[in-house]
Amino acid sequence: MNRLKKIDDNLEEYFLVATISISVIVIFLQVIMRYVFKASLPWSEEFARCLFLWQIWVGAAYAAKHSRHLRAEVLKSITNKKYHNYIELIALIIWLGFAIFLTIKGAQVVQMIGRMKQLSPAMRMPMVIPYLSVPVGSVLMVYRLIQNLATLIKTMIIDKKVLPEGVEQ
Repeated sequence: MNRLKKIDDNLEEYFLVATISISVIVIFLQVIMRYVFKASLPWSEEFARCLFLWQIWVGAAYAAKHSRHLRAEVLKSITNKKYHNYIELIALIIWLGFAIFLTIKGAQVVQMIGRMKQLSPAMRMPMVIPYLSVPVGSVLMVYRLIQNLATLIKTMIIDKKVLPEGVEQ
């Protein structure tokens, strides 16, 4: 159980650190090949682009996990502090709906690309692999948003129980 918790806590970080390290190595090799050996690796740019797509979508899930996405804070700044959790709850529900929409539409695109059996030009990699980053990242984002919603709801319930009746937050 402890191992599962560690994976749950660090999945995106492990993936992002590994892929950024691989990207740096591949791009560095490409630079060395071009400027030192006057030749290039035909697959390196395509590989780096594919990794970058995966980093974007898994990074979006990472940002969701830590509530680091950009969002309009205007409502919080003009409303009473006691309504902030409710505003956050509404924002998370809307965001969750959008992430579910992205998951469904991303999966549909992956299925379409899969039926076409399209391959990338340099690596001959199935194009399903880069496109799969959208639904996979979106599923991770849905998971993290559900965790955030659960935490927020628990906090709201605890706050209600802790405060005596009639006391404002």
